[in-house]
Amino acid sequence: MASSKDYKDFILEQLNSLGDISCKPMMGEYLLYYKGVLFGGIYDDRLLVKRVENNKQYNMEESIPYEGAKPMYLVDAEDSETLNKIIIDTYKGLIK
Repeated sequence: MASSKDYKDFILEQLNSLGDISCKPMMGEYLLYYKGVLFGGIYDDRLLVKRVENNKQYNMEESIPYEGAKPMYLVDAEDSETLNKIIIDTYKGLIK
C-alpha cells in the first residue's frame, strides 16, 4: 500500500518550523531528510524514524517499514513540538 499525498503534506506541514526538510518519493512511499541527512520516511501513511541512541528517550513503538527492513520507530505526528524534538534528536544521533 502506498502512502497518500495528503498524509505526506500533513507531515511536511508539521515539520515546517524546522526548515531544511526535504522529501523524495520512493516506490509509492517518501524518504525524509533533515539538513541532507536521511532520518526516516513515510510508509503506508505512517511516519517512521531511524533508531538512534538520542531518540530512545521518547519510548516510541518499533515498526517495520516494509518486509526485510530494519525496525524503525513509529512516530505520533499529531504534536508538532514533540515531533520536531524527535527529528532533531534523531538527526544529532545520525551525524555523530
